[in-house]
Amino acid sequence: MAPALILSEDQVRALVSAGDLVDTMERALIAFSCGEARQPLRTVLELASPADFFFHMPAVLADPPLAGAKLVTLCPDNAGLGLPTHQATIVVVDAHTGLLKAVLAGRYLTEARTAAVSAVSARALARSDADVLAILGSGVQARAHLEALPQVRAFREIRAWSPHSERLMRFVADSREKVTAASSAAEAVADAGVIVLATSSSTPVIARDWVKPGAHVISVGAPRPSMREMDPDLVASCRLFVDSRLSALAESGDIVRGIREGRFTEAHIVAELGEVLAGQVPGRRSDNEITVFKSLGLAVEDLAAAAEVLRRLSGSPNL
Repeated sequence: MAPALILSEDQVRALVSAGDLVDTMERALIAFSCGEARQPLRTVLELASPADFFFHMPAVLADPPLAGAKLVTLCPDNAGLGLPTHQATIVVVDAHTGLLKAVLAGRYLTEARTAAVSAVSARALARSDADVLAILGSGVQARAHLEALPQVRAFREIRAWSPHSERLMRFVADSREKVTAASSAAEAVADAGVIVLATSSSTPVIARDWVKPGAHVISVGAPRPSMREMDPDLVASCRLFVDSRLSALAESGDIVRGIREGRFTEAHIVAELGEVLAGQVPGRRSDNEITVFKSLGLAVEDLAAAAEVLRRLSGSPNL
């Protein structure tokens, strides 16, 4: 019996990038929405502070036959200590024998697969002529999205905004792509065809009036029912897609609070992204409608990303 692999953050980073995972995430989303990959709603526990959380995210894949779980901590105050706010570990076992196959550092892989899923949503839902990208945020997710999204659209202009001007300037200076620093969120969003909300804000960072007809908005923040990242009027007026209905209706404040306030019902969720990718539900219907993809992150995405890392490490198409 081969010993289990233990892979560090640097080893994982050397094997895959956010751009490498785009097609892997598309397959994982289809498998999830078609019932070929299974996961329950993740368990969330508060840590020592009510603002700090511990997430347990298990899943099972049919192809390749793997099971596993990601263990995640979210500690916002880490930023003031010079530490990452998110920490993660992914455990992978053989779905037939239950034997441990690998333990992977999961922080970078979480960043990469999140951005790759966003790129899948843009490929499926953004207008084909969307050529201006706006990124609200300047942290690790902003960087990962800047790497992944140009894999699926050719942007003639990329703008970024962050309330932290020093971090924004660093983000712009360090970027391989040419990025313009906007003086406000509204300026960044104006005329953008693809808009990424990669913030840690618990209150809306984007207004409905800023978003042009035909834009595609990707929201990867606000992962708790008490938080919002989008203007409620934007959510209510858009064509809304999610990664998981179950997760969105339990965890997304942008959706849960909108329903509670009577702005819309559960039926406002058009589909899971995997359903669109599988051809079960139409995505964009016109050039003028605004599409929104609310991404909360799925354990099946983490497991599929880990499987891709192991596949590349082994050099074999089969694990």
